[in-house]
Amino acid sequence: MKGIIVLGTASDVGKSLIATAICRAYANESIRVAPFKSQNMSNNSYVTIDGKEIGRAQGIQAEAARTEATVWMNPILLKPRSDQDAEVILFGEVANTLSGKAYRETFYERGLEAISFAFGKLGEEYEMIVMEGAGSPVEINLKDRELVNMKVAEIADVPAVLVADIDRGGVFASIIGTLELMSPEEKARVKGLIINKFRGDRSLFEDGIKWLESRTGIPVLGVLPFLENHMIDGEDSLSIPSRKHSSGLDIAVIKPPYISNYTDIEPFYLEEDVSVRWVSSLEDIGVPDAVILPGTKSTIKDLQYFKSAGIDSWLRDYADKGGFIAGLCGGYQMLGEKLIDPFGSDTGAVSSVEEGLGIIPAETTFARVKTTSRAEGVIHPLLGTALSVAGYEIHLGETEMTSVHQPLLLLDGGRAEGFYGSDGRVIGTYLHHLFHNDEWRNHWLNSIRSAKGLPVQDPVYISRQKDQKYDELASHLVKHLDWKKLKEISEQWRSRHEMV
Repeated sequence: MKGIIVLGTASDVGKSLIATAICRAYANESIRVAPFKSQNMSNNSYVTIDGKEIGRAQGIQAEAARTEATVWMNPILLKPRSDQDAEVILFGEVANTLSGKAYRETFYERGLEAISFAFGKLGEEYEMIVMEGAGSPVEINLKDRELVNMKVAEIADVPAVLVADIDRGGVFASIIGTLELMSPEEKARVKGLIINKFRGDRSLFEDGIKWLESRTGIPVLGVLPFLENHMIDGEDSLSIPSRKHSSGLDIAVIKPPYISNYTDIEPFYLEEDVSVRWVSSLEDIGVPDAVILPGTKSTIKDLQYFKSAGIDSWLRDYADKGGFIAGLCGGYQMLGEKLIDPFGSDTGAVSSVEEGLGIIPAETTFARVKTTSRAEGVIHPLLGTALSVAGYEIHLGETEMTSVHQPLLLLDGGRAEGFYGSDGRVIGTYLHHLFHNDEWRNHWLNSIRSAKGLPVQDPVYISRQKDQKYDELASHLVKHLDWKKLKEISEQWRSRHEMV
């Protein structure tokens, strides 16, 4: 297989972003390229065209590669449900819920088979595979049964590049330490180093490059400057930033412990007059212009956390005073009157019942089988607009209204979905990426602007900018990296092994 794996000295060093850039750079050279990550651990997921669930990073990388995302690009997705357990998604569908120990003890061989099978499928269609590791490849307590770093490089027989984040400090120690903890065979696969998130004058790092190359015998392929506003979705909660302005709209996102699909919020970062604050305590909420309750992998547990923190009472009072509230997926479920878990699907405890926030007249019952699908439609015409919307649904519960209500959306040819109340001040929906629809996001923000006495704004069309951002990201990589050398690493590795 022709490919390369992007490893990192730690989490959040930029592996996903660099893999995305490599995918677009190859695609720009008319190479049929596919992304791959054998095992993702993230509650930030992506729904494929056939309704299967994979890690969001690989969905984004497929877009950058100008190809359709498939389950072969991320055969294993782990979605944490607690500090101990995770839902195991195999080839896009729920396989089990296991503890970390049980996963290591019972799933390893099955995982290896899945990875090899996925490689076979990708190899039938693509010329190049850009793989991504996870965390650090030298976690000693996990290495003997890991399914995502050096073992994957061994199965695919590809070379590796190692990425380190200089912005967090300790870049020399992190690189040397990572290489020293590798076996000789593993270290032999590492054919290049990449220094990421550099700030300042690059010439001041020349001595550092020379030292690294002399100390390791591995070339430094490039020093990538810190990249602001790249618009590429993050993979995990380490990537969530706040964005504040001195004026304009203040949106508070109430962050649950088991947040999922937080990319629902990312379009607001591109609105010049919008501040986004992620808050998880009553003391930090303040007096926002709007509140968003995002998705969660454990709705009832996170609702219980909000109650213990006093956030539930604050939200009810905020709604009573006419505040703007948007509930997305798990956040939508919380807004209702009752949450019923007859099979233990959400909590793990059979027949659990939890009182909701009581802000909308609804009850949610958790099912055994998860809904995963793409959806499109319109904002309900009776709301004064029939704006088109598209997104995807990933939810375990079904929500029923307990009294007459106005739906927010008409999806898939007329299916009523969601809740619209208090003249639009309270909305709820299962549709992820609702706010990625530029016209609708602008409509919702303008209603808040008007209520605050601020001038309305024209739409910000981020959907038109995203493909351009992929090209800019690839140009950034090629400009600051020895792109020719990176391509040669993969070519020479394959040629050498074909000769053998």
